[in-house]
Formats: sequence, structure tokens, C-alpha cells
Amino acid sequence: MKWQRIPLGPLQTNAYLLSNDKKECVIFDPGGDASRLQSLIQKQQLKPVAILLTHAHFDHIGAVDSIRAAYNIPVYVHEKEKNWLKDASLNGSQFFIPDGGVSVNEADHLITKEGTFTVGSFSFTLFHTPGHSPGSISFYVKELEVVFSGDALFEGSIGRTDLPGGNHQQLITSIHEKLLTLPEETIVLSGHGGETTIGAEMDYNPFLNGF
Repeated sequence: MKWQRIPLGPLQTNAYLLSNDKKECVIFDPGGDASRLQSLIQKQQLKPVAILLTHAHFDHIGAVDSIRAAYNIPVYVHEKEKNWLKDASLNGSQFFIPDGGVSVNEADHLITKEGTFTVGSFSFTLFHTPGHSPGSISFYVKELEVVFSGDALFEGSIGRTDLPGGNHQQLITSIHEKLLTLPEETIVLSGHGGETTIGAEMDYNPFLNGF
């Protein structure tokens, strides 16, 4: 398997493609620029099997309907954010996009528990990492030593907690109890910015020191 990062949409939110040797792929957080994402998928002759959402903030879901329709694939989101896709007041878009905000169709499947999560031939360890939002989840791939952390943990920073459902202390607890327990060499693939590692954030992230 291999992964690639594609910044998309008005906030350049990181979407990710995770693909295997059969050219199948899953798509994390298609936040916008659907045509650009489709061109990349076509160029690489990939076959998408699902859209996985780390959470349902507007900048992570903008291209969901276009990509879902283009490949006839299901969308997964945590059950705590099942209503967020259609509701601009919950997904945050009404605060940033004055003309109606962002609304996409409901997810096809709701994620309800942590642990092993399988879609097609892809298998993850799933962690519920709330705090940035109530339904934030992280997807860990042990064999690749990567975790798709959404907006929970960034290089040198953490997710904002001033939007609906945000909770700073809950986010700090999520990071310490779920993410920082991963091997230190684990690559953190965040919703914004570049890559980092669990070890680097343990040592240098100012929001986590002194917990």
C-alpha cells in the first residue's frame, strides 16, 4: 500500500488517497476541487472503493457528493456527526460561507465503535478522537506506520476547539490516550499542513508538553 496527500478546497484541506497493489483506493476527506481529484485518480488508474471522513467539518466534505456519484461508492462518518453533512450550522460552513454554506447528502454508513475497521480489502485500527469535533476519528494503518488523524493533531499544533461540539480538554485527552500511545515512528497524516511523527509531537508540540 501507499498513500498520497492532496490539498483541496478553499482551505487547502488535506485529502488522502490510500491505494493497494490492485489499484484499489480509499479516499479520505475530499474537501473540494472534485475535478482535480478525479483527474488524479484517472491518471493513476485507481479504483475508489469508499470515502472515509475523519470528521464532517465543511472543509473536509465539499467534494463528497461529486466523488460519491462519480464512482458510486459509499461514504462513512462517525455516528455522532450523522447530521452534520447536511447542516451548515453544525459543519461550520455557515460561519465562513455566507451564501448558504455547505450541505451534502447523508453518509451511507455510520461508524459506531473503535477497533478493527474494514472496507473492501483495506483494514484499519480506528480510534475515536473527539475534541475538535464530537465524531472525530483517526485511522491507523500498522503495516504502513501511519495514522490519518484529521484535525486532531498537527505538526506542532492541535485542532481548534471553538466550533460547535469542540472541547479543548477532551481533545488533549484524546491525543494522549489514543494517538501518543502509537509507536513513536508513526507518521501523522493531518488534515492541514505537512507530515510529522508521534515521537516529534511528544517531544516538541507545545500544546502537549506538561500534560
